[in-house]
Order: sequence, then structure tokens, then C-alpha cells
Amino acid sequence: MDQLETNGALIHITKEVSTKYEMAGIISSLGEKPVIFEKVKESKIPVVAGLLSSKMLIAKALNLTRQELLSKLSKAMTNPKSPKVVDKGACQEVVEKNVDLRKLPILKYTQKDGGNYIPSGVAIVKDPELGRNMCFHRLMLLNKNKFVARIVEGRGTDTALQKAGGELEIAICIGNSSATLLSAATSLPKGVDELGMANALEKTELVKCKTVDLEVPKDCEIVLEGKITKKKVSEGPFLDLTGIVDRVRQQPVIEITCVTHKKDPIYQAILAGKNEHKFLMGMPMEPAIFNAVNEVCACKDVYITPGGCSWLHAVIKIKKTHSSDGKKAIEAAFRGHKSLKHCIIVEDDIDIYESNDVEWSLATRFQADKDAVVLSNMRGSSLDPSGDLTEGKKARTCKVGLDATIPNKKTGKGFKRIEYQKIDLKNFL
Repeated sequence: MDQLETNGALIHITKEVSTKYEMAGIISSLGEKPVIFEKVKESKIPVVAGLLSSKMLIAKALNLTRQELLSKLSKAMTNPKSPKVVDKGACQEVVEKNVDLRKLPILKYTQKDGGNYIPSGVAIVKDPELGRNMCFHRLMLLNKNKFVARIVEGRGTDTALQKAGGELEIAICIGNSSATLLSAATSLPKGVDELGMANALEKTELVKCKTVDLEVPKDCEIVLEGKITKKKVSEGPFLDLTGIVDRVRQQPVIEITCVTHKKDPIYQAILAGKNEHKFLMGMPMEPAIFNAVNEVCACKDVYITPGGCSWLHAVIKIKKTHSSDGKKAIEAAFRGHKSLKHCIIVEDDIDIYESNDVEWSLATRFQADKDAVVLSNMRGSSLDPSGDLTEGKKARTCKVGLDATIPNKKTGKGFKRIEYQKIDLKNFL
């Protein structure tokens, strides 16, 4: 925020704004540009949003260029650094054991929402066997001290919960660093600490919670301490990553027993189903695909596209040296990101961030009967409304990979674009 303020890139809204529909509408109307709401009708706590709504903003927050992001994320994923636990943290300047969650500026985003929601909270739990795990769970406010959380079946929190007998301590952090948010959204191998990835991206020290046996980033704004209970109630509806309203499910209730925060905390909001949500969820999967593809051929870049909900589609650039590299890259991409539904493999002369370039590669280098890989009845994403989303089972879908690389690498005849001479127009205009 200080960096954005210095550059004049943080918009200040000084008029009083309501958390009910109005705030989300303003964030959306601004195109998710970084904004702070100084006066909130329902709370004394200001709200900030849009801090990570583009790759450029994310890169600047980590003091990187956009081109350096993929490499930095990849290294942090494969070489996490165990974070140090310190005695004091700014997130515990104020300790409140008389909990009233209604004091927080929790938004109601759309008229379709089942209630007021926190989609920006990072949840930290401990698996009895594997140790600490950090991820996102959307939280629907129930009353002054309870939420109902969407906990995806078969994922880290759910498996830890089952091992613990149905109840589990939890800490929910709101107002986090870019490194913490990106790491929480990353699917790391079982037993690998996401906070170690955050610490590899930038120094991330932890502090012990006041009432639960968990550690949290010491510089986050707000921490909610409590436990996941055995009780289940209806959760939803709410917008998911695809921008479609997710259905109502019976989900676990979380009881909050202690709230800690900075003396003057700032609440961080994320607009569900929009760019900030998409980049946070999709971008950490790019290095996962990058690393997997590099095991079989030379991967140059990966882009999980916003049009594919920043989760279901990817364009992957490779340096092709063998005729089988394209097909190998497809198989590896699906291994690297198991929720991936469609992927396109292109060569290193294609700009993967330019959709016309990718489409040109498909138009001139791809034949469906030879170059498509169709994988039926595969594990899919619960975010894909067209998949098999049978209750209590993992989502299933059909996956397709398109090899749009040059078919004949020996000559490349007929597959290379001819460029016009570059001219310095200053000499002619």
C-alpha cells in the first residue's frame, strides 16, 4: 500500500460506503484498481481491495518484474525455507476474547449471496501426521462468533479434519502479504509447508497464536482463532472462480473464540470471481505446470488464461526438439495441475499472452485427428459446472490437450511467419 501510495496508484474513497453490495459495486466499477475505503458504514475498520488484481501489481509487490515471476514462484515452490517463529507480532497488538465478528467489515457482494462472506481469509491448520497446512476457504458469516466454511472434499483441510476425528483448530488470517496469499493458493506436495514457500518469496516470520496451537504470519492485519466443529449447516450460494453462482452444500461450522489484530487494522477484501481472485488462484499453478513440463522437454513459459477462469485453461510454450515433445508436454501439464481441463502447446515463436498469436498457431499447425489428446473420465475441478459434480465424490471431466507445435521440425516449411523489415518511423514522419 505504501508503494502504491508513493506512485499515486491507490485510490481513496472518503465518502461513507456500505459493505452491502455498494462496496463490491465500486470495486468492480473501478476495474479492480487498488482502492481504500476510509469510512465504512457498518464498521470502524477501513477496507482495501484490488492490491493484486494484475500480474504487474503482484510483481511490483514482490519487487520483481513480470518476466521474473514464474522463475521466482517455481524456485520458492521447490525450495521452501522454514519460517522463524518470533515472540511478538503486530497482528497481536490487540487481543479480543469477547468475540463479535459483526464488527468486521465483511462484505455482501451480490444479491445472490447466501450471506456476508470473507473470500480473502487464509486458513492455517495442522494435519496430525503431515503438519502445518495453509489454504483458502470462503467463509459465510452465521452470527457473532461462527462461520460456515466451504471445505473441498479430499483436499488438505478436509483430510486433516478426518484424521483429527471431525474437529480441528484453525487460524484465519485477513490482510496478508502478497507472498502469503500466493503461497496459500498453491497446491504443494503433501507435508510441504506453504508458509515455507511464502518465506522463500520474501521474509515471513511467524508468531504463536494466543488460544490455539498454530502459528501465523506476524505482520498480517487480523487473526481469527477457533476450531472447525462437527456441526454442519447450509453454505452458499456464492460466486466461485468461474463467475457462476456455486450451489448450496452442507458444510462445517467454524467457531471463533479469539480475535487478534493490529492497533489500526485494515481489512482486505477480494472481489469473488474477478481478476484478483483469478490471478491469486491461477498464477501459482503456472510454475507447477512449468516444473512438470520441464521434466519431459524444455518449457519456456506458461499462462493460465483469464478466459479459462484462470484455472481450467493453459497455454504452454516449449522449445521443441523431438516430434513427441508436444504430446509429452500435454500429459505433463495435466499432471502438474490436476484441475486443468484444456491446454494448448505452442512453440517459442508464439506470444502466449496474445490470443491472436495462439489462435494462429492452432489454425496453421494443428490437425485434430493427429494432434489432439482426449482423456475421458479424468479427475476434474469442482469449479467446472459442466463436469460430473456428484455430491460426496471428486469431480470428473473430459480433458483435451491440443498440440499446436510445428509438425515437421526438420524443415519447418510452411509453418514459419515472414516478418516485414522493421523501420524507424522517425526518419519518415
